[in-house]
Amino acid sequence: MSIETLAELEALKAAGRAAAEVMEGMRAAARPGVTTAELDGVGARAMARLGARSAPIRDAGFPAATCISVNDCVAHGVPGPRRLRSGDLVNVDVSLELDGFYADTGASFTVGAPSELAGRLCEAGRQALHSALGSIRSGGRLNRIGLAAERTARAHGFTVIRDLCGHGLGRALREEPSDVFGYYEPRDLRRLPEGLVLAVEPFVSSGAEETRVDDDGWSLRTTDGALAVQFEHTVVVTDRGALVLTVPEPFLVEAT
Repeated sequence: MSIETLAELEALKAAGRAAAEVMEGMRAAARPGVTTAELDGVGARAMARLGARSAPIRDAGFPAATCISVNDCVAHGVPGPRRLRSGDLVNVDVSLELDGFYADTGASFTVGAPSELAGRLCEAGRQALHSALGSIRSGGRLNRIGLAAERTARAHGFTVIRDLCGHGLGRALREEPSDVFGYYEPRDLRRLPEGLVLAVEPFVSSGAEETRVDDDGWSLRTTDGALAVQFEHTVVVTDRGALVLTVPEPFLVEAT
């Protein structure tokens, strides 16, 4: 959606704050010995307390409130009996609906002490998202988002996953544009209108650039078993840059 009123912006900010609160609660609860199902329960209870509803359940029929992906699982990991171990690379993806508006956020982190590779990969993923956000400005080309993310990932010696992408959202979990690429697509000539709401989420990998679907029908893993990370924010396109909503207090990443 493209925001047209202050009331819409305030509603999206509220959804973004809720998603950020759920994310931080789950991250704090992720420790060795906790199952991914128990971690999902933390998220589900937080959503209920905030009056929010899980977007994966509501819109996609996903079997859990949140997506929790571990190590070579890139996205859409189904929470279950797996117990987290020290050194695991975990991604938590929280998307929710609050009072008719959606927010989507994600972050990767290690449980316990990270390996050297996981530490570098997480830092590259964080910087790839920051670079992508810094490329956003109304009137600018949509493909600058993927160009910035891919350049940053490759500068760190990593690749980007090319069969997953960000998307528009607002009144639904997935809206147009349906394909906000995390890599540079020179044929994409679309421009960003003022007020457009986007979920920006580059996926950075230590190897493969593609995923495969696991036996559960949901979990997406790297084709070669490589580690991968995802960092995501819901943002609003402005003439100065990207207004980040999925944080306790919204802030502007000024366009560079």
